[in-house]
Amino acid sequence: MRYWVSVLLELTKFRVSLFATFSASVSFLLANRGISIEILIPTAGIFFLACGSCGLNQYQEREHDQRMERTQMRPIPSKRLRPTAALIISSFLLFIGGLILFFGTNGVVFGLGAFAIFWYHLFYTPLKRRTPFAVIPGALVGAIPPMMGWVSGRGHLFEPQLLIISFLFYIWQVPHFWILHFHFGRDYEKGGFPPLTRIFTQAQFNRILSIWIFATGVTCFMIPWFGVLRSPFLIGSLFGIGGWLSWKALKLLSTGYQKPHGQTLFNSLNACILAVMLCFLLDRLMPDQIYSSLF
Repeated sequence: MRYWVSVLLELTKFRVSLFATFSASVSFLLANRGISIEILIPTAGIFFLACGSCGLNQYQEREHDQRMERTQMRPIPSKRLRPTAALIISSFLLFIGGLILFFGTNGVVFGLGAFAIFWYHLFYTPLKRRTPFAVIPGALVGAIPPMMGWVSGRGHLFEPQLLIISFLFYIWQVPHFWILHFHFGRDYEKGGFPPLTRIFTQAQFNRILSIWIFATGVTCFMIPWFGVLRSPFLIGSLFGIGGWLSWKALKLLSTGYQKPHGQTLFNSLNACILAVMLCFLLDRLMPDQIYSSLF
């Protein structure tokens, strides 16, 4: 039993799926102005959809994964799970997630979920085999879960607060992915993906990566001006995160990207986006009485 649970967690990229679900949940809380039992239905639907999508992606890229060292031990290339079984499991999860969203939310949320599946599997995944720049349009997928959470929380799709939050998730993904792509350039090349190392020199990559990280930091500075947060302490924390990212970008520009430190930079970006979400979460979960007494 434990063995199959482990295989299922790997197939569905549990941590990635949980991250997408968490971003949607936080966005729900921001739009809803607090926690509500209504969060359970969209959260469940988005989680199943994310799990099924990650599994379907591994089915699509099973031949490429088999050639790469970092992905050879995934369930399909390691032969712990047959491709047909992976496809059935992934399709079932997608069906359940879609069913929950269709009957439990509204047409906009369901439509966003359907668009995310289409964009990820029929556009972004094939495009990755043609160009390393695929992440620029592909990063749109990561901006959709916050949209789904926001609309589920009775927010409107084109509200400025949602647009700046989704933009942060979009822009953060580009350096997040490119660090991996550059760090494992030879491995990606063996897998049949065009590597960044053939397009950019080290110096060019340093400059481009610095710009994207700096832009992520600047976006953190912009969010409070859209009225997303109410707590001065948490607004200050967001400014601190933005400042830290900006400092990282400037340091990268001066010292250059070093492969031994690539994992540290990658983890730092992940920590920053989690810290931003924590600020959002605390701002909405803090009772009004505590808020008024502290500030």
